[in-house]
Amino acid sequence: MTKLLTVTELARELGVTARAIRFYEDKGLISPQRVGNRRVYSNRDRGRLVLILRGKRLGFSLREIREWLELYDAGSDQLEQMKRLLALTQDRLATLESQYDDLEATIEELREIEAEVLEHLKANKGAIGTAADADSPNDPLRPRRKRK
Repeated sequence: MTKLLTVTELARELGVTARAIRFYEDKGLISPQRVGNRRVYSNRDRGRLVLILRGKRLGFSLREIREWLELYDAGSDQLEQMKRLLALTQDRLATLESQYDDLEATIEELREIEAEVLEHLKANKGAIGTAADADSPNDPLRPRRKRK
């Protein structure tokens, strides 16, 4: 017998809100059974929700997630479906890599601006604060720590 979960149990297990689960149901991405007036979710529903959440985390749109779920339902032995999944994945990777490059360039430009401003402010330190301010962790002249 398959264990059925309530929306509250499924939400708690997957770390999402019941409202999020109902949203995906409204979009037709999952279709729970009904026992009386309560929704109950099967292992299949749980699996689909895991895939939905993974798709959202990876930045796929709901349309792409729907297509992804349809491919998943078709099974892994379907060559055309797997080719489509590969294309979706490669498109998303290309988009993210482009965004990553843009983000790196923006960060580098902002660091250059920060360095120029810090240099200018240090040259004119008397105009912006007291010596006590310079020792403070909130000192605007203290360079930010770089992220790893």
